[in-house]
Amino acid sequence: MEEITKEVHKAFEIIQNGGIILYPTDTVWGIGCDATNEAAIKKIYALKQREETKSMIVLMNGEKMMYHVFKEIPEVAWQILDLSEKPTTLILDNPRNVAANIIAEDKTLGVRIVKEPFCFKLMERMKKPLVSTSANISGQPTPKSFQEISPEILKGVDYVVNLHRDKKCDKPSTIIKLSSDSQVKIIRK
Repeated sequence: MEEITKEVHKAFEIIQNGGIILYPTDTVWGIGCDATNEAAIKKIYALKQREETKSMIVLMNGEKMMYHVFKEIPEVAWQILDLSEKPTTLILDNPRNVAANIIAEDKTLGVRIVKEPFCFKLMERMKKPLVSTSANISGQPTPKSFQEISPEILKGVDYVVNLHRDKKCDKPSTIIKLSSDSQVKIIRK
């Protein structure tokens, strides 16, 4: 427990100063920053060599944060989250209170509510959502464990969280797109 607190403190300081971190999530390792900091988000796009038109997802730690970013959340979103057995990312319409360069061209944002203690506590400190994108250069395979993360990525972030380095995860989250007219589309199972 103490270890988590210590890592949350270090990661929080980096993020506060506009830095980017490499950290374990409830799925694969992620690269992240403050979702309201446009310059920090730019750093992640540059590191991943990814076009800014490909949006990244944002992690949140609960309902309050969700409503801060989305004025309206379809009822079905909560039903899906209650029923899903594994981490699920929802793509929702019309986000606000986040950096413009994290929002997709169709005015949507992918979000996932996490219970993973490190991420959860970090967002409690930040009081803001956390960007999460897989820890790879665009077009390369997503690393399933810390060992598979390329040196470029390790060197390119401002801080590497020292937790769960032996964890393996072969599945990114399920992705479901929900439009405000309640259409549901599964993008990644």
